[in-house]
Amino acid sequence: MQRRRFTEEFKREAVKLASQPGASTAAIASDLGINANLLGRWKRERDESGSQSVTGNAASVSPAEFERMRRELAKVKMERDILKKARALRCRPQVKYAFIARHRHVWPTRTMCRVIGVSTSGFYDWLKRPESLRAQANARLLSRIREAFTSSDRTYGSPRVVLDLRDAGETCSENRVARLMRLAGLKARHKRRRTPGQLVSPVHSIAPNLLERQFEATGPNQKWAADFTYVWTAEGWLFVAVVLDLYSRRVVGWSMQPTMTAQLVMDALLMAIFRRGRPRAVIHHSDQGSQYTSEDFQRLLDSHGIVCSMSRRGNCWDNAAMESFFSTLKTERLSRKHYRTRDELRADVFDYIERFYNPRRRHSTIGYLSPVQFENLQCA
Repeated sequence: MQRRRFTEEFKREAVKLASQPGASTAAIASDLGINANLLGRWKRERDESGSQSVTGNAASVSPAEFERMRRELAKVKMERDILKKARALRCRPQVKYAFIARHRHVWPTRTMCRVIGVSTSGFYDWLKRPESLRAQANARLLSRIREAFTSSDRTYGSPRVVLDLRDAGETCSENRVARLMRLAGLKARHKRRRTPGQLVSPVHSIAPNLLERQFEATGPNQKWAADFTYVWTAEGWLFVAVVLDLYSRRVVGWSMQPTMTAQLVMDALLMAIFRRGRPRAVIHHSDQGSQYTSEDFQRLLDSHGIVCSMSRRGNCWDNAAMESFFSTLKTERLSRKHYRTRDELRADVFDYIERFYNPRRRHSTIGYLSPVQFENLQCA
């Protein structure tokens, strides 16, 4: 087995993720499929190279004014956090009472009642009533549902949550799970209806469409699909290139840059080549963008024995697997946030791909297994 190599971009994002407050190096290394000692070495190398920090000076205010502002800010933050947690509780008072009871150790009861819109006396009356056996069973099941829903980054609906629960030994129907999720306000992110605009690129040398919309493979490293998309930040656009193994739908290569040059897609391909042990005779399928038809990219394909395949011009269905992946990425993660910097977006894309999508996200095409689980199961 050939030794795996990692791009500098992968190392940089892995170290940033492991350097977050409270982050576990061992847990993150396990999620990324690398050795914890290797990740620790990358962190030490970065620390030895030195880092810079920027601090700002707060404007001077009187102690009394500062204390008033601090109390006011704390109150606003508390009300905001309550509303953020309870924003979907547009249902019976009993459900709101249950929410208040679960969070009494976090926020004051009277404040939660006022913000959510129920009476304090009504809550205490509800609290004294004995709970039925069915309600107790639902409360226990809802706790497990919340765990599965939260672990999916709030992207799973009832079909995938039910599969997680059954794997954990629970016996329940999808209708019951759907009802409890609806009452608790646990709603998965829906797909976006509007598709992003297309980039128009000049035509250079074009390869034939060898894939012919056959998006299945009998083994790894037979068919790779590739494409890139763009996401807006307060600093401008960030372009994200991805290489997908169609056998397991696993992201085997990616790259992120502020410009859509040939180097962007070359770096993603190089990551895929390094991580998959330099396979030969792989079909690499992409659109006819100038980045993929460039001489530099075509030479890179030839030097590694990779066969080039391209979609027909203007036909997105010829690369539907990549279109589906980017739609999922934006629906489940990117469209839910506003990014201030490109680095913030880079870190979130890295986290989604390497810590959620590849190792944990259930994929309907491969029997609701994650890409890593599917490959491990097939190789066992």
